[in-house]
Amino acid sequence: MGEAVDKAYRTIREGIVSGRLAQGSHIKAQVLAAASGLSRTPVREALRRLHSEGLIHFIPNRGAYVASWSQEDVEQYFDLCVLLEGFAAELAAKRVTEAEIEDLRRMVEEMNALMAPASPDVPAVKEANDRFHRKIMAICGNVRLERFLSSLIEADLVFSTFQHYSLDELRRAAMQHEELVAAIAARDQVWARSVMGTHLLSARHTMLRALREDQSRS
Repeated sequence: MGEAVDKAYRTIREGIVSGRLAQGSHIKAQVLAAASGLSRTPVREALRRLHSEGLIHFIPNRGAYVASWSQEDVEQYFDLCVLLEGFAAELAAKRVTEAEIEDLRRMVEEMNALMAPASPDVPAVKEANDRFHRKIMAICGNVRLERFLSSLIEADLVFSTFQHYSLDELRRAAMQHEELVAAIAARDQVWARSVMGTHLLSARHTMLRALREDQSRS
C-alpha cells in the first residue's frame, strides 16, 4: 500500500505543480485511479496527504479541489520567504567556505546556461533555482530554519511563479543570483540579506501581476 500511495501522491502533485491540474479544479479520485492504474484507496490517501500540505482542499459533499492562491496568500507566502530566506542568506555569508562559494558559482553558471535558449526549459530552470536556494539553506547551518524553508520552496506557488516569468524576468532572476553569490563571497551579511530580499520581492510582483491577469480574464 505504501508504494501505491507514494505513486499516487507523486502523480497528483506533479499534475498540480505542472499546471495540468489547474487551481480550483475538481480532483476526482476515480478518474485519477483509472489514469494511474491504482485503486481508489491509495489515491484517497494521497489526497489526504496533499491536503495536509495545503495543495488541495476538501469541500463537504463535493470532493477534493486544487487549492487556489489569493492575493493575500501570495503576499503572506513571500513575506515569510523574504524574512526567512533573507536570514538564511545572512547566516550563509557568515559561515560560507571557499569550496561552498565555488559550488554556488557553478550553480549560477548552470542557470545562466539554461537561460541561453530563446525558450528556456522552465522546469529545468525551476529545478536549478531550487538547488541554488537549498544550497544557501545548507550553508546557513541552521537545521530548523532549513527544514522550515524546504516546505516553502516545495510549494506549488514556486512553480506557478516560474511559469509566469518573461524571458527578461528569468534572466534578471539569474543576475540576482550572481549578485547574491558576490555578497556571500564578500562575507557581507547585510548585502546578502538585502539581495535575497530584492530577489524574492521581484518574484512576488511577478506572481501578483499574473494573479491579476487571471482574475481579469475570469
